[in-house]
Amino acid sequence: MTALPGETPGTVGTDTPQDTVSPPEAGAEGPEHAEAPDASDAPDASGTPDPSDVPDAPDASEGGESSDTPADAEDDAKGDAEDAEDAEAEAGADAAPAAAAPAAELSEAQAELAAQRELRERIEKRKAEKAAPIAAGTGLSGTAADLLAAVRAVESGEKSGTAFFDRPAAPPASRRPAPAAAQPTRTPAPEAAPTARTATPEALDAVRAVLTEGGAPEALARPAVGALGEQAAELLRTDPWRLLAVPGVRPEQADGFARALLGADCGPDDGRRTAALVGWLLERAALQGHTALDADAVRTALAERAVGDPDAAVRDAVEEGVALVFQEGDEPSADDAGAADSDGEADEAGDADVAREPVQVLLGLDRYALAEESLADGLARLVNACEKAADWAEAAASAPSPSAAELIRTTAAAGLVAHSGGEAARAEPAALIAAARGLGLRALGATHSEDGRRRLAAATGDPDTAVTLSGLLSGAQGPGRDEDGALALDLLVVLDAPQLDVEGAAVLVEALADGARLVLSGDPGVLGSAGAGRVFADVLASHACPQVVSRTPDPGPIGELVSGIGIGELNQVDAPGKEVVIVPVRDAGEAVHRTVQLVADSVPRAFGIPAEETQVITVGHGGAAGTRALNEALKQRLNPGPGRFGGFDPGDRVVHVPAPGRAVPGVVLSADAEGLRLDCGGVPVVVPQERVESSVRHGWALSAHQAAGMRWPAAVVVLPGDAAQGLSRPWVYTAFGRGERHLSVVHGVDQALPHAVAQVPAQERTTRLRPLLEALPTSDAAS
Repeated sequence: MTALPGETPGTVGTDTPQDTVSPPEAGAEGPEHAEAPDASDAPDASGTPDPSDVPDAPDASEGGESSDTPADAEDDAKGDAEDAEDAEAEAGADAAPAAAAPAAELSEAQAELAAQRELRERIEKRKAEKAAPIAAGTGLSGTAADLLAAVRAVESGEKSGTAFFDRPAAPPASRRPAPAAAQPTRTPAPEAAPTARTATPEALDAVRAVLTEGGAPEALARPAVGALGEQAAELLRTDPWRLLAVPGVRPEQADGFARALLGADCGPDDGRRTAALVGWLLERAALQGHTALDADAVRTALAERAVGDPDAAVRDAVEEGVALVFQEGDEPSADDAGAADSDGEADEAGDADVAREPVQVLLGLDRYALAEESLADGLARLVNACEKAADWAEAAASAPSPSAAELIRTTAAAGLVAHSGGEAARAEPAALIAAARGLGLRALGATHSEDGRRRLAAATGDPDTAVTLSGLLSGAQGPGRDEDGALALDLLVVLDAPQLDVEGAAVLVEALADGARLVLSGDPGVLGSAGAGRVFADVLASHACPQVVSRTPDPGPIGELVSGIGIGELNQVDAPGKEVVIVPVRDAGEAVHRTVQLVADSVPRAFGIPAEETQVITVGHGGAAGTRALNEALKQRLNPGPGRFGGFDPGDRVVHVPAPGRAVPGVVLSADAEGLRLDCGGVPVVVPQERVESSVRHGWALSAHQAAGMRWPAAVVVLPGDAAQGLSRPWVYTAFGRGERHLSVVHGVDQALPHAVAQVPAQERTTRLRPLLEALPTSDAAS
């Protein structure tokens, strides 16, 4: 099943109070499935729609209308984005033939997808398709084999757990020298990257036959081949639970499919089933932002799925290479245990003094384990390899603010720096970039969105100093690569750093040469990354590098309001120019009516801000005042039309999702035989017909996750009564900070808003990056 594209996955564990670190319970998928247009409409394994596909979220409001929260939407959005990446949509957009356009318009998105898969290639090469059961442990190699050997040694009593975790880490090896500054090599514009795996007609026919035999819809054939490869039919026949690898398929559906194929040989404790369930739970957790899960939580979830021996299921999954096992914390040594036994009569206070935290056993997927370890090693390499004695004193002295001067001085003496601050603090990285370029260094700033790139370019006064991260990694923007494949840069400043997921960050750091400097800059209060991990938060918490905290406050009433939210206070601010307006509403219908009135009439009349420069932001996609309802009402008022181009008309505001986690606002220009033509911030984009339905939505109204990293002259934040459960401090902080000149709050949640700001902080994600960074030997320390 798929959901509305553009809603960012991975933020469930960041901003939704009902989510926990444990994997989703049975039937916990949100109501977003009910309204998704793609695979969500496909029947279950029995051939008919399954009501379990559309259960209410655990804390969703009761009633006849779905009330999507970010927790509901983002899990499905990941599957939606992956469907767009790995499989062609069954239904193409209706498009009128017109003039042809260059096919190279999609090269940036394709190249980005290829870059994001770069880390996984090494893993996939050593994970041969298993046509027969693998003897326990024989399918492992590298880190997985080492970890399995460690676990067995501990279980047998041969060694203590600390024997494997107390060894000092080796210093990161030098990878390559920094490219010569005098003659940077600039690569030509990249050709189109390879597209997602294309299924042959023979493979599709074979998979359709197996699906039909198992009572599953034939519509799953193409995504199944995309997920499992050309041998999908054989794999599904020998292991029907491999169907769980297809985005949107639930365990109940895979069980029904397996029963139809295997008959009496199918049971809840079948090793194929338990291994697939462990992998599915970890993939679901990754959609919520976790790179690993507590083993006890996995066992609990398996028991809820009728697995009789969860311990054995986890152990078998580790031996089969489905999951890796990690231990966090200190295990008591034999000496400590003996001392405790001899001093059994000691008082409770004395026992507490010598007590140690229990060892936490985590399970994770190898792709995220590799990404976190690669990222930690790469960051340590940057810390240790750069020149520490650079003299940037003169540049710091001419900085526009004390915080900018501190950032310049700190960067001169460190290979990795973490800089935090609000919107106004973005001027400090801009000053750093300008100062470094004035010193003859190749310095560049990278942002999460095209809007951020334009704002950074305006702050530096030079459009060549700013790129988007996707454009930099794809080669479409920036200085290109040197002969060794490294980015031809001496200093890279990454703004919007909280939006970095662990896989993207690992690819980025790997692309930096030895001796290059990296500054991660962002606002810790905003919503987290779309993908798994919490890179910026883990770097800050590990104190692995110097940190610079901006002392530049955000100006004006909006800045004052958002700053208070960041510390848990929803204050009433003085707004003489009506910069902040609260519009109370009684129900969702009134919320939609007042929102349309604000966008179309009130804001343009009072502030001279046209409707196309006002962004509506709401909590979820479904419900009577979600993005779907709001977009429908806003289209009827602002750009009515029949939707002749796959539901879109020229002039429609849309949001395009070229890759998972990226939401790019745009405007529809036209459509032809090649697809839907968009203008995305001045960049022409052609979306192929078969991908329009799954990757383009109307964009007058967005979720806060989609809006992260962007700003508009005016923002209208809609909070209907059924949105209360989706609110949290990071959500409110992000949404309220999207307006530059004006903020209207359509307020129907009563006391749920101040409660969320004061009592619902960011939900923690389970990751391993922080302890990995803390264990690495670095010469820099946090300031």
